[in-house]
Amino acid sequence: MSYPIERVRGDFPILARDVNGQPLTYLDSAASAQKPNIVIDTERDYYRQGYAAVHRGIHTLSAQATTRMEDVRAQAARFINAASDEEIIFVKGTTEGINLVANSYGRQFFQPGDNLILTEMEHHSNIVPWQLIAAERQVEVRVLPLLADGTLDEEKLSSLIDDRTRLLAITQVSNVLGTVNPLKRLIARARAAADLVVLVDGAQGIMHGKVDVQALDCDFYAFSGHKIYGPSGIGILYGKKALLDRMPPWEGGGSMIQTVSLTEGTTFLEPPWRFEAGSPNTAGMMGLGAALSYVESLGLDNIRQYEGELMHYALESLQQVPDLILYGPADRAGVIAFNLGKHHAYDVGSFLDQYGIAIRTGHHCAMPLMAYYQVPSMCRASLALYTTREDIDRLVAGLVRVRRLLG
Repeated sequence: MSYPIERVRGDFPILARDVNGQPLTYLDSAASAQKPNIVIDTERDYYRQGYAAVHRGIHTLSAQATTRMEDVRAQAARFINAASDEEIIFVKGTTEGINLVANSYGRQFFQPGDNLILTEMEHHSNIVPWQLIAAERQVEVRVLPLLADGTLDEEKLSSLIDDRTRLLAITQVSNVLGTVNPLKRLIARARAAADLVVLVDGAQGIMHGKVDVQALDCDFYAFSGHKIYGPSGIGILYGKKALLDRMPPWEGGGSMIQTVSLTEGTTFLEPPWRFEAGSPNTAGMMGLGAALSYVESLGLDNIRQYEGELMHYALESLQQVPDLILYGPADRAGVIAFNLGKHHAYDVGSFLDQYGIAIRTGHHCAMPLMAYYQVPSMCRASLALYTTREDIDRLVAGLVRVRRLLG
């Protein structure tokens, strides 16, 4: 059965609008994906008919909302094949998930003289939290370097690990290069060298294919709802239960306590609830559940195949653009980073916007990667399950026109 691209595009109302008098060509989904009607309607209907404070409420609306929230937790566990619903923590997004691990696991278990490993292609969200906790705990940060083709230098990993290595933090897919890291192989190699934990930043991987955290054998996996066609302000942190059980709370407040005494202190709920302080984004949770259902209805294998064929078409088509510099490997997922000759990425993006073409420009929260390529910024076009060949054709034509105008 062929991929139902026309039906899919009809599910996303924003794709029918014009921008600057031109049909919208949205190629910025890696920054934030558009939302299908089912997500929009689910959030709207929840606020209209089902909203209430969750947990501990005895009235019907509260009980129903709590059940729906926990149903989404179970749905997320199935989506990434977690061993238990209790391994799923609701967070604001990937960034908060990584910060939670750094501030809870890191503060509890890192000791002066330990070290942790990052990669040269990480998003700032998987760099800065580790730098902060490393400075606090006097931990060395080591870096797995890039190769010229945009892949990681796997052979260097073992030499970075010793008996004081406590953590490997690594992205599933580079948000700039689209590099799909061989996580299973890298994780197995790291575990063979040391007793460490592995955190995977899944923000750019979750929407492009099936994720199985048990098969990967990662200890933590974080992703954001808005990247996978869900709402902003909601995401998932997966953690192995044996680790979560040993981790202290990061934030304190309501919903995560067992008992509170002004004189005898506080005791906390079991994971995952001890990590979910305060009133949660329940509407976002409902929207996230709808987004996961939508993606599953299309089939993750079907999405991967369609996007793979589209990526091949895009990379071939972009060869028509004179002076275009492409960054990253041929085998990639989701994103295409490029520059147009000597022209600043901001100028290229601004001109494309006048033709209704939305791309991302800048350092993409990956300044170490920009430093590796010795450029201040790049343009980035990203593909999604609703992207078409016509979108690619408009991008190519737009770039040819921009080059002619800028000289």
